[in-house]
Amino acid sequence: MATDYYAVLGVRRDAGPDEIKKAFRRLARELHPDVNPDPKTQERFKEINAAYEVLSDPQKKQVYDLGGDPLSANGGGAGAGGPGGFGAGFGNFSDIMDAFFGQQSQRGPRSRTRRGQDAMIRLEIELDEAAFGTTKDIQVDTAVTCATCSGEGAAPGTAAQTCDMCRGRGEVSQVTRSFLGQVMTSRPCPQCQGFGTVVPTPCPECAGDGRVRSRRTLTVKIPAGVDNGTRIQLAGEGEVGPGGGPAGDLYVEIRELPHAVFQRRGDDLHCTVTLPMTAAALGTKCPLETLDGLEEVDIRPGTQSGQSVPLHQRGVTHLRGGGRGDLIVHVEVQTPSKLDPDQEELLRRFAKLRGEERPSGHFQPGQQGLFSRLKDAFNGR
Repeated sequence: MATDYYAVLGVRRDAGPDEIKKAFRRLARELHPDVNPDPKTQERFKEINAAYEVLSDPQKKQVYDLGGDPLSANGGGAGAGGPGGFGAGFGNFSDIMDAFFGQQSQRGPRSRTRRGQDAMIRLEIELDEAAFGTTKDIQVDTAVTCATCSGEGAAPGTAAQTCDMCRGRGEVSQVTRSFLGQVMTSRPCPQCQGFGTVVPTPCPECAGDGRVRSRRTLTVKIPAGVDNGTRIQLAGEGEVGPGGGPAGDLYVEIRELPHAVFQRRGDDLHCTVTLPMTAAALGTKCPLETLDGLEEVDIRPGTQSGQSVPLHQRGVTHLRGGGRGDLIVHVEVQTPSKLDPDQEELLRRFAKLRGEERPSGHFQPGQQGLFSRLKDAFNGR
């Protein structure tokens, strides 16, 4: 009585190739001798191996469905035993590997068209450009689609042809004998490198790659608040892929140039102003050129060296969210290093008048006028 291969694999007679393969893999994982060494299980494993050999081969399956002998029709059989008695049913070695290790081999030709790589350039900008945002034109050297062959890789008037070694499959197979019996192994076709087609006459412009190097000019919008290391993504502006494939992305990395006056810490700006001790003691209005224009910094009487004056909302725009950072003005009080006799005398008189030390900015009667004369003396009046 002929073996019912469909019943052996547990599938319907109208089962498709995918269903047959899935059933075989499931049973192979359960019944493989390395997993279950029971002799009865080994016999059962031989049966499902033979059933899959027939039902996975369209020609053998057709002969079997018509009532013929599929093994004699193909010049071999599952009973052609090799070492271990597993026979020629291991003809599709990759399927056995898939069943045992859960991996699926890639079959068929691979595409000549692939996505291109991402690219990155660095862009230097000034502090005010980072604070308020700007627009920049940049030069980019990347791969673009070859205009001569439109990415096909073949010279004009020619086209890619089916590989005569693998007949378009992208791989070649070889049957060898091993302790498992007949083993079929597949590898990429050496003639077409797995593409399934060959290009007899490559494009003279791109040498068959489908892309060439070119310099382009792009306009980049720099948002307000960027900082050193900020990357701006330009989708689809990177390298065009082989075969004219879709382009990768272009990343513009920001490098902020040092400023002559301000130092940036996050979104706050810091600077230092130097004042004579008389101005710090009496108070003054100090002009300062900010990112927003000329402003006056109010120096209160009695300001000490190292103190700071904040100018709110005069820093860098927040990259995410509204508002801006602050401008922090640090005060450095300058003490005169050399005094002429008149200046020295005035200072001695002032020190004598002060007597007991009082908080800065408060003067005893008669001190204010003397201190004004000190100020004039130190200012060269």
